[in-house]
Amino acid sequence: MTQLLFFYFAGVIVVTSFLVIGLKNPIYSAISLLVMFFHVAGLYVLLNAEFIAVIQIIVYAGAILVLYLFVVMLLNVKREERYQHQFLLGLFVGLLILTEVLLILMRSTFSTETGEYTVERINTLGSTQAVGQVLYTTYLFPFEVASFILLVAMIGAIVLAKKGILEK
Repeated sequence: MTQLLFFYFAGVIVVTSFLVIGLKNPIYSAISLLVMFFHVAGLYVLLNAEFIAVIQIIVYAGAILVLYLFVVMLLNVKREERYQHQFLLGLFVGLLILTEVLLILMRSTFSTETGEYTVERINTLGSTQAVGQVLYTTYLFPFEVASFILLVAMIGAIVLAKKGILEK
């Protein structure tokens, strides 16, 4: 049953990915992207990574896709005809990337070593608690640096927006 669900999710992801780049209407492309995001979250659920699945839906389907739709609606783009005739170039670049991925996979070796968080430990702790423990112990400094950078960007956006209000 798990394998059948995997092939369903993978098939829908591949089809909707092609629809995202192949459809001429940007709204239909965004809807295809939404379907793809939900099916990627389904793959995460199959991997027992429920936390990542929820984050996938909240961040990508909730925030990023809404941002795409706002941009499409603000620009009022109906159809873009000039990029529809670049199929051969896209096919060439896609085959080039596929060749690179296959060459990397043929030359790489996968390690059989397991880390501190094995499947059994994650099952006893829960995936959300395991992510929290690693994030706030091992990766505390990079997490704090990322939050500081986001804070500076937010303050900068507020200052720039306030200057724009004062100038009017």
